[in-house]
Amino acid sequence: MFKINFHNRKNIVGINLRKIRKEKRPKISQREFAQKLQLEGLDIDKNRISKIELGKSYVTDIELKIISIVLNVSLDKLLNVESQESVNYDESQENYTDLEIADKKK
Repeated sequence: MFKINFHNRKNIVGINLRKIRKEKRPKISQREFAQKLQLEGLDIDKNRISKIELGKSYVTDIELKIISIVLNVSLDKLLNVESQESVNYDESQENYTDLEIADKKK
């Protein structure tokens, strides 16, 4: 089966997921987040959360819905493609860097 990638990522939610999770006060660790998802019936562990945030794992619509419920955000906020295009996750440095999107669109 052919699998679609978006900017070499298997999902578009990972970058926003990580950002939203870290902006929560108090911050929610990947382990804590996985536990909260499990309480909502989603069988997921911290390693899978990491893979989603790194764009190395596909995410189903059911998973997206439960993630949005646990984070108390809309699906639209999780799937904000415009912000996805303006940010690049650098796996070697484990941080985000801005891209020159304007140049790519010309």
